[in-house]
Amino acid sequence: MLDLTYEAPAPKVIQGAREDWELVIGLEVHAQVASDAKLFSGASTLFGAEPNSNVAFVDAGMPGMLPVINEGCVALAVKTGLGLKAAINLRSAFDRKNYFYPDLPQGYQISQLYHPIVGEGEVIVDMAPGIARRVRIERIHLEQDAGKSIHDMDPTMSFVDLNRTGVALMEIVSRPDIRGPEEAAAYVAKLRQIMRYLGTCDGNMQNGNLRADVNVSVCRPGDYEKYQETQDFSHLGTRCEIKNMNSMRFIQAAIEVEARRQIAIIEEGGSVVQETRLFDPDKGETRSMRSKEEAHDYRYFPCPDLLPLEIEQAWVDDIAASLPELPDAKKTRFVAEYGMTEYDAGVLTADVENAAFFEETARGSDGKLAANWVINELFGRLKKDGDRAIGESPVSAAQLAGIVRLIKSGDISGKIAKDLFEIVYTEGGDPETLVEERGMRQVTDTGAIEAAVDEVIAANPAQVEKAQANPKLAGWFVGQVMKATGGKANPAAVNEIVRRKLGAD
Repeated sequence: MLDLTYEAPAPKVIQGAREDWELVIGLEVHAQVASDAKLFSGASTLFGAEPNSNVAFVDAGMPGMLPVINEGCVALAVKTGLGLKAAINLRSAFDRKNYFYPDLPQGYQISQLYHPIVGEGEVIVDMAPGIARRVRIERIHLEQDAGKSIHDMDPTMSFVDLNRTGVALMEIVSRPDIRGPEEAAAYVAKLRQIMRYLGTCDGNMQNGNLRADVNVSVCRPGDYEKYQETQDFSHLGTRCEIKNMNSMRFIQAAIEVEARRQIAIIEEGGSVVQETRLFDPDKGETRSMRSKEEAHDYRYFPCPDLLPLEIEQAWVDDIAASLPELPDAKKTRFVAEYGMTEYDAGVLTADVENAAFFEETARGSDGKLAANWVINELFGRLKKDGDRAIGESPVSAAQLAGIVRLIKSGDISGKIAKDLFEIVYTEGGDPETLVEERGMRQVTDTGAIEAAVDEVIAANPAQVEKAQANPKLAGWFVGQVMKATGGKANPAAVNEIVRRKLGAD
């Protein structure tokens, strides 16, 4: 295992006009279950469909229509819980959360307040190489999404699209363990990474498939420690919830802005009102959306249309046995198996597709060298070329592995390899075949290299005298020989022969 140091979360300290304040943050992350059908109907979850085209009768709240639980969604929620080392509740139940809004046709949302499918777990958040922090998960519950109100089609009217209505969500609720904006973003990123590895949520924040409600409060130094001792939430200050954040950058900005707003209110003698707020990134401010309701305001009660959900331990065990290798385990293995740094392992395992591409490249080649080429050459080229995803790479893992093998065998130099990579990237082709057809194979014949060195030395007697007086100037001859051989000469052999010829050893 990696030698990680688990720190107590270091609080973000904000200087107010009169005193210092610390941040306390908890997140409710809504992750769309990676299911083709909705939670209680067979309607499609396809994103971008025509408005109101993916709506079953039960989604639209038609009288007499009864929900039927999607077993696949339950399995993916259990899988997520197992991936977060959480307790799986063999008995859970659904409740109705009652409120009236145009995009909620039933007049209630089916959720799980009292008996969630998943209990307590944890997320290990990587903050720096060798440094990680634990964030406790309080619960994960299943619920159906609401629809979408559209206000920009006609300034005089509002429209409702029910395509998202009934889409299965996992609400992942953290404890108030997060102490700063950067840590909050890192936590959401780690959740996204784990769920993508598990295949339970695609993590597409742009489409709204992963979004977070961020609870922010401020307290005086020392008050958080009092909360830890007493579990009395009053020590943490009054929290406000920032709704529907779908960007890591905006999450950080919103936390900072909201914390400073609360500090200003308290230091001016006022009291923070518990409420739900929205973040306006253009104005750099949060604004009130509605007063924060408590559970009783939603008049929760058990959903009469659904029996309690009971699952077998054997079924849970089967799901556990099917879990893939998760990011932390894969990162540990990459360091041990391929001898790479923890940083490089972190880069390669940050995304499940990137990790798979690297492993295919490393198979049958040199793992450490493959890591260097994937990270520096391929990722760098993809970023330069419009930040393309690994799935859009013109160079396949097999082609990159071929380039790495040619370097390792000494058939091509690092410089030739870069030229070859560019050819494969822009034109395609088999690296071995290209090297043969284009005469790119490295010159390793010491006789031919020595002849090239002799020619350069003979043509530059003045430079020879300088190099003999100052051995550091021998590099000039190396460069000239490489130029004369079109970069094909073995650099190590050139260096050795030049130094011997000049008596620079």
